[in-house]
Amino acid sequence: MELGGRILWAFLSGLGRRGGTRGWPFSSWQPHLPLAGSLNATELVSHWTAIFEKRGIPEAQASSEYIVAHVLGAKTFQSLRPVLGTQPLTPRQLQCVQELSSLRLQRMPVQYILGEWDFQGLCLKMAPPVFIPRPETEELVEWVLEEVARSPCVVGAQGGPLILEVGCGSGAIALSLLSQLPQSRVIAVDKGEAAICLTQENAQSYEDPLALDGGAKGMDIITQILALAPWLLKDSGSIFLEVDPRHPELVGSWLQSRPDLSLDLVAVRRDFCGRPRFLHIRRSGPQRGCLVDAWAGPLPARVPS
Repeated sequence: MELGGRILWAFLSGLGRRGGTRGWPFSSWQPHLPLAGSLNATELVSHWTAIFEKRGIPEAQASSEYIVAHVLGAKTFQSLRPVLGTQPLTPRQLQCVQELSSLRLQRMPVQYILGEWDFQGLCLKMAPPVFIPRPETEELVEWVLEEVARSPCVVGAQGGPLILEVGCGSGAIALSLLSQLPQSRVIAVDKGEAAICLTQENAQSYEDPLALDGGAKGMDIITQILALAPWLLKDSGSIFLEVDPRHPELVGSWLQSRPDLSLDLVAVRRDFCGRPRFLHIRRSGPQRGCLVDAWAGPLPARVPS
């Protein structure tokens, strides 16, 4: 079996990792902080968790833990050296925590606040409006790697599979696959604006809303990709999709209505929350055009805000 690809746009909120701060404007509302030296890291997390909860900020405790850990030079609160959890913060550290927490009060995702995010062992730069890779996306990458391991004969003209990622955003999927499949060739494409945002330091918006909008049923981009697949995939090439849990049934019905495409839905996999999230579609018909071994890329889907 040759890997065709995967199309993905992940859709759950997650939390970010350590990274540099930026010059985004802070909220004019700033809660009172005790005097410098009066709070240690554990107490500061409790302080900001209570504020976040009062303001209805999602994942209040995790948000405060990531921010405090970042200011103290760690990626997670649990990885802090024990002494850092009990000794008072300096005035500058307290100020930095307050500034970053003010951004969170504006509902800026933690990934953008901290500036980077760990994904499959890689540290990726995060800046708005590039789509933030979600934990589910790592499961999709792992599935693709499993399929490659099961089919060692899947090789392209240069010794490895040729993989296409559509809508690469931060490059999380392409970079992960390339780092673990060094003999592969990976082509990652995105619209011009998103690609530019990978290097912009002064972006002011959050995630691109188009990355979450796939039409009324979230199927617009999915069907466009599937309609093109016979002209892009080699024989037995595959498409791996990360979709909204509503989509597996819709995709299966749509493929049954288009037997001319010679595409078969061969597997549906659930994510770690038990929701049907990932699809494996394989090409079974004759070659039609310019071909690739593997297809990887994000798909937008309309999800609740």
